[in-house]
Amino acid sequence: MPARWTVGIDIGGTFTDVVAVRSDDRCVRAAKVPTRTDDRVAGLLAALAAIDLAWTDVSDLVHGTTMVTNAIVEGDLARVALVTTQGFADTLAIGRQNRRHLYRLDLPPKIEPLVPAARRYEVRERLDHEGRVLRPLDPDSVEEVVAALSGSGASAVAVSLLHAYADPSHEESLGTRLRQHFPFVALSNRINPEAREYERTATTVLSAAVMPLAAGYLDRLEQARPDSSRLHLFHSAGGMASPDAIRETPLALALSGPAAGVAAASRTARELGLDSVISFDMGGTTTDVCLILDGEAQISGHRTLADRPLRQPMVAVESIGAGGGSIARVDHGALVVGPDSAGATPGPACYGRGGALPTVTDASLLLGHLDAQRTIGGRLRLDPAAARTAIDSLARAMAMDVEAAALGVLTVVNAAMVQALRRVTVERGIDGRRCVLLAFGGAGPMHAVDVARAFGIARVVVPAHSSAFSALGCVSARMSYSQQRTVRMAAGHWDATRIEAARAALRARLSAPLCAAGVDPADIEIEEVAAIRYRGQSYAIEITDPCFADPAALGAAFYARHELLYGFVTGEPWELVAIRQRASARDRHVAIGGPPPGAASAQPPASWTSCVFDGAGARPTPRHDRARLVVGQALAGPCIVEDDWSTVIVPPGASLTVDAFGHLHIDTGIER
Repeated sequence: MPARWTVGIDIGGTFTDVVAVRSDDRCVRAAKVPTRTDDRVAGLLAALAAIDLAWTDVSDLVHGTTMVTNAIVEGDLARVALVTTQGFADTLAIGRQNRRHLYRLDLPPKIEPLVPAARRYEVRERLDHEGRVLRPLDPDSVEEVVAALSGSGASAVAVSLLHAYADPSHEESLGTRLRQHFPFVALSNRINPEAREYERTATTVLSAAVMPLAAGYLDRLEQARPDSSRLHLFHSAGGMASPDAIRETPLALALSGPAAGVAAASRTARELGLDSVISFDMGGTTTDVCLILDGEAQISGHRTLADRPLRQPMVAVESIGAGGGSIARVDHGALVVGPDSAGATPGPACYGRGGALPTVTDASLLLGHLDAQRTIGGRLRLDPAAARTAIDSLARAMAMDVEAAALGVLTVVNAAMVQALRRVTVERGIDGRRCVLLAFGGAGPMHAVDVARAFGIARVVVPAHSSAFSALGCVSARMSYSQQRTVRMAAGHWDATRIEAARAALRARLSAPLCAAGVDPADIEIEEVAAIRYRGQSYAIEITDPCFADPAALGAAFYARHELLYGFVTGEPWELVAIRQRASARDRHVAIGGPPPGAASAQPPASWTSCVFDGAGARPTPRHDRARLVVGQALAGPCIVEDDWSTVIVPPGASLTVDAFGHLHIDTGIER
């Protein structure tokens, strides 16, 4: 029987990355193809064809996608109806007191709710915050709502009853009745079983709004999938999930692609023994950065997407509109880069596909960082004349020469990325200068050293297969599910029985889809986090591996963590706010790195070109083929290392070495 392949495919805004690992000899194939926004399934099949595989050759396909994120950002959402407890239908409209624009009274203070008043309905029922029934669910009011919904024009229904996180029985009963008439029903106790009524309701509505889109896409994928292959989706908490689980909780696909890159970066950090890492993923449309401590990516349960709250465990990625396709322009005399992007179609001007606006990629080509003589991916030849024409329009607007304008574009986009690094480190009490910058994505290694220097970072690592690293994260992912549940228990009123019941309920819910996918219960690992705060505070801090059996030890861990993060501890009473669990199948041990396929000895540069790195002007620069580098080889800047899809810039004053796994280690040249 021929060897089967495990394949990871990440569909980004500009390119689709694919990585395949063969089961018998761990052979790796990788490629990029332009993203097919018109037909994502056809784009996925094109990615397989690019590595000379058919889907019938694949045993497991793990897929990351920006489809859900893009739908939310662009407002391409289904019509949703909302069912709430009587008296709470306007929770979504009331929201929080925060204003979007503090000093702009001419702009609306809040974003419009996704569900207008005409599609918000109420049922008669009531629980208290501990789940005690104050008023049973009224069957007559349920039938009234079902009748009203039938004429609402909604294609999906969100249900968010008051305090359903404490007792889901009313929601589950209502959901059973609604599913008899509507194929897409989202229940808040399954989406976000936590307190904070507005955020829980908004998250449930968002989930319902993307259900039809996700279900339609999954249906097309399942129709194309051969019976001999298993399909998995990469979710935003850093693992893979089954299609059936994604159908119920499609918001898990938000930040799917960036999370896959972070998962691969976390694994690489563990393999290299790096305790503080910032992942730096720059593609054609966005740059995504994330803090990784002790080999584990930071997780956040409180995010916003398109100004809408999104509460579910997600990798704490900071995303900005800065990529190779980001468009540069002059706005009121200032040079601005992004967030608008040329995308895959038409792409930067130098792609020769009809784009005419200046982009970051055009600036890089004009400065010699990209090789005009090299065919990218064996398909795309860059057009330096088109890049010069595009940047020249920018230069004339700023009254400077073309090279200076191109350097300005890179300086501005790098400054934006430095601010993103600051948000994931300094604003969380971490000295980012002590971190290693792990750079990947099509454009990340081009900008990494300059960004690291501007931030004060001394070391950059460019991992093996860096240009398709998110797809590699899909390949190496574990199947896992995460969820957080509100508990609200004061330290002085500890109820061990209630704690164990909450933990057991979470374990059962998260383990069920793993068992349904064929995972042996003995192979399921449970990780736990306790969210604890001083009584009266709004937000909690997280304690990993909490000892719930010993509240005194748990309190001591909280005080120690609080002092570490904020520099003080008061000793005031604390409370357990929530418990978060992640249930995972055991690690599949898919290798990320591997010895580079280089020659027996160091090879001379493949070519020399003229490059501009700063205001000192052009200088001769050697260009090396990454596939011909050897273990232990050292290169001094300025130099450039290239593979089929990626370019690594080593500017003057920096130096590079190659390790046994094919990773490139760059000393940025700044003092530690």
